[in-house]
Amino acid sequence: MSELSADDVKKVASLARLKLSPEEIARYQEQLDNVLSYVHRLDEVDTADVEPMAHAVEVVNVFRRDEPRASLDREQALANAPQSDGQYFLVPAILDEG
Repeated sequence: MSELSADDVKKVASLARLKLSPEEIARYQEQLDNVLSYVHRLDEVDTADVEPMAHAVEVVNVFRRDEPRASLDREQALANAPQSDGQYFLVPAILDEG
């Protein structure tokens, strides 16, 4: 007996913006049901002594030292700007000020 209904497959297809024929719905219903059955097998694994984790492998951030250093002067920063007034970048307005 299938846990996944044809309506479930149609809902997932709709969310994924897929148009499926009735034959495809039936085929995917069977395939997705097989996948879910396989995943349900994990419920049988004893995880009582397994500590929860966010990642399967240890993740370590690599930070550089935060040290002051020279930056671009205004002329260099504006050198490749499509538009500037010599002091600032000029960009199209995106907010109404009225």
